[in-house]
Amino acid sequence: MPPQRRIGSPDAKNRTVLLDAAEQLLLETGYGGVSSRRVAERAGLKPQLVHYYFRTMDELFLEVFRRRAEEGLRAHAQVLASDRPLQALWEFSTDPAGTALTMEFMSLAVHREEIRDEIARYAEQFRQEQTEFLKAVLERAGISTEEWPPAALSVIITSLGRMVVMEKALGMSTGHDESFALFERWLHKLEKAGSGAQDTA
Repeated sequence: MPPQRRIGSPDAKNRTVLLDAAEQLLLETGYGGVSSRRVAERAGLKPQLVHYYFRTMDELFLEVFRRRAEEGLRAHAQVLASDRPLQALWEFSTDPAGTALTMEFMSLAVHREEIRDEIARYAEQFRQEQTEFLKAVLERAGISTEEWPPAALSVIITSLGRMVVMEKALGMSTGHDESFALFERWLHKLEKAGSGAQDTA
């Protein structure tokens, strides 16, 4: 039986540098342009080190995603606890860099079952947290959650950000500013309604 290949420590500095390099290339070239040679070149390391820390390129992609997903969950929790959580949630959901990386992973997931499953797992966690938060906001503002289902609002908030990123990549911009302005006006009214309900409580 051949000896098990040694894998580098998950806390090693070189591993972090490789993850950073892979993420940069994903954003710049798409997953099709990411190879072990290009990752090593961007990181300023020898190509063999890529497979010292990651058994396969799929494992590298998966670790890049997990790192950003965990950071996203922490940032998401801070957003929901902020002074203006609705506005902060909207800005978080429409952040161009974060959305672009998510879209790239979704493209990759079409061909990689393990990555697809991991994206779905984290996405469900995000959706559940947002839905619970939006339900509390709507109830506090006296707005019917049957007429305005929290889960549907969570989908709309997320989808609008992704759609704008996709259209901008095609060179489109018509309706983007108007869509954002419309949604932000609604968020402002909802925040005011929630504040008024708290003041009279």
